[in-house]
Amino acid sequence: GVCAVGLNHVDTETAKAKGIQVFNAPGMNANAVAELTLAKMLEMSRHTIPANHDVKVNKSWDKYKFVGRELRGKTLGILGFGRIGRRVGELGRAFKMNIVAYDPFLKPEDFEKEGATGMGVDELLKVSDYVTIHVPLTAETKNLFNAKSISEMKNDAVVLNMGRGGIVNEKDMYEALKAGKIGGYASDVMENELAGGGLTEGAGFDSPLFECDNFIVSPHIGAQTVDASRDIAELIIAKVKEALKLG
Repeated sequence: GVCAVGLNHVDTETAKAKGIQVFNAPGMNANAVAELTLAKMLEMSRHTIPANHDVKVNKSWDKYKFVGRELRGKTLGILGFGRIGRRVGELGRAFKMNIVAYDPFLKPEDFEKEGATGMGVDELLKVSDYVTIHVPLTAETKNLFNAKSISEMKNDAVVLNMGRGGIVNEKDMYEALKAGKIGGYASDVMENELAGGGLTEGAGFDSPLFECDNFIVSPHIGAQTVDASRDIAELIIAKVKEALKLG
């Protein structure tokens, strides 16, 4: 039992060949990830992280350094309109945002039911003020955000990655941020987050992105709420009992 959605770190083919059941917990962390997405949108929009640093570390009180912008009236582009994407759209609508979305498995009416407009990736990137990623890492989505696709976005657009490291080409994103070709990048994942024991105590790593003031990151905490942990645990325990016929 995997207490998450992604199974990309499990050799499912070998497990299947050996008769080992593998199951995950889809949907149980959807709200937690969606709320983190909105938190990062607000942090990027209102510069709360550098403002906090300026007050607490620099002992400065200068409100004129941190003029932000509101989410209201902005266009939110959602890549991947599953459980998480739909919840992000719902929260975005509460902020009076215009919602556009891409999902190759949905029909136009599926988007309309959720108050969104379905469109292709290229068009979505061009019209969005914020683009949030909620798709798995596959051969098709790897390096989806690269120098070319970033150049097609608005210069002040913000990219949010709550999906997987590797969907955003971090070298290209670094160069775009430094050159002012994009407004910001907020991520909960890094492409090398497991390098050198990323899940072990005291593990660390570095990235050129850390130099960028308009980049914020958290250590893959999307599902790390007591609420999601409880829901995931209950589902996994139920599946284990079912697999072992303990009903």
